[in-house]
Amino acid sequence: NKWRIVLPDNGRQWKDWKQASTFYSRNRIRTTKYTWFTFLPQNLLVQLQRLSNLYFFFLVVLNWFPQVEVFHREITMLPLVVVLLASMIKDAIEDYRKYQYDKTINFTKTRVYDK
Repeated sequence: NKWRIVLPDNGRQWKDWKQASTFYSRNRIRTTKYTWFTFLPQNLLVQLQRLSNLYFFFLVVLNWFPQVEVFHREITMLPLVVVLLASMIKDAIEDYRKYQYDKTINFTKTRVYDK
């Protein structure tokens, strides 16, 4: 069981606060779902969990075999690419807006009760 000491930032106890707070994580809000590095793999995983996208992906894979090929490969891939791209753009915009909102919340001034 560990206790956290919260000291007001009034300049008197800066050394003590710095020493006590290095052990704990920062107190900031993060509601975003993706980072720059994880956006593409996580978003593709989420998109391919939807039944309709999985169906179109199955058609694309099936069309790569010459015995089953009905249309050109590019034509079969077009609906899947368009839907995935539109969903990715929508998710990226939503996540960026969440990031901007988190940034404004995390940098707002707060009042600290100090006796």
